[in-house]
Amino acid sequence: MGLLLERLKEKKLLVGDGAWGTMLQKSGLKVGECPEEWNVTHGREVRNIAFLYARAGADMVLTNTFGGSFFKLKKYSLEARTRELNEAGARLSIEGAAAAAAAASSSGEGASAEGTSGFLVAASVGPTGEFLAPLGVVTEEEMEAVFSEQISALLEGGVRIIVIETMTAIEEALCAVRAAKKLDSSIDVAATMTFDPVPGGFKTMMGVDCARAVRELTAAGVDLLGSNCGNGIDQMIPITREIRRYTELPILIQSNAGNPELINGQTVFRQSPEYMADRVGELVEVGADIVGGCCGTTPDHIAAIRKAVDSL
Repeated sequence: MGLLLERLKEKKLLVGDGAWGTMLQKSGLKVGECPEEWNVTHGREVRNIAFLYARAGADMVLTNTFGGSFFKLKKYSLEARTRELNEAGARLSIEGAAAAAAAASSSGEGASAEGTSGFLVAASVGPTGEFLAPLGVVTEEEMEAVFSEQISALLEGGVRIIVIETMTAIEEALCAVRAAKKLDSSIDVAATMTFDPVPGGFKTMMGVDCARAVRELTAAGVDLLGSNCGNGIDQMIPITREIRRYTELPILIQSNAGNPELINGQTVFRQSPEYMADRVGELVEVGADIVGGCCGTTPDHIAAIRKAVDSL
């Protein structure tokens, strides 16, 4: 049993962190810049995001490595720095969480200790942007090797939890899960997919329904599964209920702060921290074990979710 499963066994219900992309943009990331390059060029800003989420009450903080695969970094001509950028991303979140734990300890608030960080740090691994054959030209062996390169660098950076997230193609998600488990079978591996409402249920944009996702991810050896992105917290409630129909594994849910709207040239997410917090109880009731946020959520959202979880 890895760190995350141990913490779940102890606390029963955990809080995840919130959006990274929008927080990076608020910190100055410009359109067209590579977010993962900021792990070496703007380390202080990246570290601070992890600090803010941990200070807001997240039990688990992710890393700024969502697009850290060889294929994604190649679009920025940074593929040769894959290991460097992922190792740096892991280290920065660990440092940010450790700073939050130290601040909580010095203020007398206490912290849920795990090693020196006081908070769990999990590595974010997102889609590569490439399609497996026959839709694309990448073989399963090549895809698994790409994930192996990224995940091994993240492990070297110090994380012991891998969160494979925002997946829509089950075959790609399985490559990532296999890569992680082959590297170290003792780590916790979570996999979350992005579902859309369709007549009669939910499917990813690649046509994967909840039942298939649960069945194949479980067979591949995931320790946790669930859904993130693509939906506000209202829609995540029936998605969680549907996932729970097929599994007893812990479920991780990280919803957007509503659907994005373009207002005066700016992308706006309308669900407030209070709105999301008011629905946490129902989300937990239908089966969620870890509740966090995705696009549009902020440390304020996570603080509100923390209060809601504590009230349960």
